[in-house]
Amino acid sequence: MAIFKGAGVAIATPFNEDESINYEELGRLIDFQIDNGTDSIIICGTTGESATMTEAEHSECVKFTCDYVNKRVPVIAGTGSNCTRTAVELSREAEKDGADGVLLVTPYYNKATQNGLVKHYSTIASAIDIPIIMYNVPSRTGCNIQPETAAKLIKEVDNIVGIKEASGNISQVEKLMELTQGDIDLYSGNDDQIVPILALGGKGVISVLSNIAPRETHEICQAFFDGDVMRSAELQHAAGPLVAQLFCEVNPIPVKKALNLMGFAAGPLRLPLTEMEEAHAANLAKAMRDYGIALK
Repeated sequence: MAIFKGAGVAIATPFNEDESINYEELGRLIDFQIDNGTDSIIICGTTGESATMTEAEHSECVKFTCDYVNKRVPVIAGTGSNCTRTAVELSREAEKDGADGVLLVTPYYNKATQNGLVKHYSTIASAIDIPIIMYNVPSRTGCNIQPETAAKLIKEVDNIVGIKEASGNISQVEKLMELTQGDIDLYSGNDDQIVPILALGGKGVISVLSNIAPRETHEICQAFFDGDVMRSAELQHAAGPLVAQLFCEVNPIPVKKALNLMGFAAGPLRLPLTEMEEAHAANLAKAMRDYGIALK
């Protein structure tokens, strides 16, 4: 059984002006998500600026989220690293703190061979009992999980159950589903490819868009599951201009700006990320208004 089905939010981490984590506002964001139909909270992912967190901050953030959500929806902790030992430690800590699963990005910078990926994921899996979703985003990591590699891990390692696919390569995704006979929890990692991924047998999306439009992102998935594929596609198309603006600069720069525009105290970004350019921010605000999102 999948950890979740539908739209999971890759939630942003709000910071205070001194760049410490704003836990009061994180709780507010979590409530906003759950109240508006989000199917899962994914904490400490790329959108959560996990790359700039210390290991202590990371574990504290995961524990807070698990405690605050209190089983209202599944919580998935981003615990990936380019160091396998670090990923093991973070994953063990997340399991201890109550996460329902972990999301593990491929090793970045040092990358890995396909054999290295098998060993990396297998080693982490042997250290925990909760389910693992692999995260394939070669544009960020420089490392692509080939379909044959992902299929091998799914078939041979019991608690590796799924993959967040953000390669953008639909042919690769189709090959993976062919090799696994669809026996894999497939999630879109791109908000502009939710419907195509669902059409290939996907379980949903791990979404940036959900941060600011949780109800609408959930509905894209739900309409598809209800058999109304045309409505699902229409909703996907309607979100297109906003999704484009959410990725006009590197994620999560635009989405944190969007949250601030909505009146949330998402706060600043941590370097090396910097504030959104004014012209881009104006385009983002227009796309949000056009989509029906109220700005403060």
